[in-house]
Amino acid sequence: MNQPMSPKTSRWKIAGWVSTGLISGLLISTGLSALAQRESRLALPIDELRQFAEVYGAIKGNYVEPVEDKKLITEAISGMLTGLDPHSAYLDAEAFKELQVGTQGEFGGLGIEVGMEDGFVKVVSPIEDTPAARAGVMAGDLIIKIDDKATKGMTLQDAVKLMRGKPKTKIELTISRKGTTQPVVLTIVRDVIRVQSVKASWLEPGYAFIRITQFQEHTVASLTTNLNKLLEQASKDKSKPVKGIVLDLRNDPGGLLHAAVGVTAAFVKEGLPVVSTDGRQDDAKRVYKALPEDYIRGGSDPLAGLSPKARQLPLVVLVNAGSASASEIVAGALQDHGRAKVLGTQTFGKGSVQTILPLTSSTAIKLTTARYFTPKGRSIQATGIRPDYWVEETPDGDVSDRFRLREADLNRHLENKAEQGGGHQEQRAAGQPPAADRKPIAFGSKEDYQLSQAIALLQGKPVKTSPAPEPTAAKK
Repeated sequence: MNQPMSPKTSRWKIAGWVSTGLISGLLISTGLSALAQRESRLALPIDELRQFAEVYGAIKGNYVEPVEDKKLITEAISGMLTGLDPHSAYLDAEAFKELQVGTQGEFGGLGIEVGMEDGFVKVVSPIEDTPAARAGVMAGDLIIKIDDKATKGMTLQDAVKLMRGKPKTKIELTISRKGTTQPVVLTIVRDVIRVQSVKASWLEPGYAFIRITQFQEHTVASLTTNLNKLLEQASKDKSKPVKGIVLDLRNDPGGLLHAAVGVTAAFVKEGLPVVSTDGRQDDAKRVYKALPEDYIRGGSDPLAGLSPKARQLPLVVLVNAGSASASEIVAGALQDHGRAKVLGTQTFGKGSVQTILPLTSSTAIKLTTARYFTPKGRSIQATGIRPDYWVEETPDGDVSDRFRLREADLNRHLENKAEQGGGHQEQRAAGQPPAADRKPIAFGSKEDYQLSQAIALLQGKPVKTSPAPEPTAAKK
């Protein structure tokens, strides 16, 4: 997937990988490229560079301990990138290698998506059926210690390294949780994390349930297999025809762009636009459509054998604040084309493209180069997708959604220029008491209130919506 740099053109090609250990499944485009020397003819800021050299010299000559040149330069590069936005970063050899792990759906560790808040590591979402989820880690938890090491001031990359490890080894997390006065200490046994991208089942006769937990290399093929299996089962019992599909994207942190395009293509007419990107360079301006060339990455078309019923059956998409990146692309496209109704709460709002620019054979930088837009031109960045039916996790309000951070909460997040005051939702609707004492909802279970309302919608029954908060301006 990584294309080498051409010595003739000095062009850096991106690699189509996704980082699973970072905030909201950072989405990396596989269709953009960047010229490393496009800006090389610009006048260099001599005064600022002289100041940099003076600081560099002061550190080398006066710091209490000797510092290697490589460390200073690396930290300077890292600082330049992290100062831009929450998703740009320097990738050393280990981080660059880790970037490839998530697309395969298997890695060693705890099974949590994490971000940063106020210098601490914050849990965005525990991944289903993993050691972290089973131990009781919850969205919104602040990890203040990893074993005996405090996380205050620790980089996210270093925190992820500490939490990763050999299967069957123990790790202790000290957590600060809203609503508790004392830290929560959890001992978790690491395991091989195998993320099952697509899960499928019958909700009740006639209604299929498809849950996508992450957008990976084989997600589109797995979706085809699971949908065809359900539809084939239904065809054997003519008395129970298929009446609708629920596509569950809740707590799906995102993944690969081409997988998002392929999933959308499974439900819409061929050739319809799915998502567009817009950046400063010409090759950052592109429209991705429901076409094989926009979702195939080698091999045959994974949708070639998909039952045509998938594009015909009524469809409801479930989302929440943990739905990010690729999830928002799919939900936004299906909503814009009128193919599905979106039910749940406001999504995360991760609407920016990160391009991987290799520096050496083992290091790279991850740079934000463009924004995503839905087929109707709506910007996802810092606003997310607003559902057609605002339904919270329980009749009494959200269990965990209210504690989540969103893109608009992150320091230095890109503003939504197309829709200022867009859609960060943190205010609770009037009359909805908190549900602090409730356990997290098991998606797909009989206690899944949002799912029950999705079925009601497919059955033509009234949907019990929650009072939706007014859109509030994204935090700056």
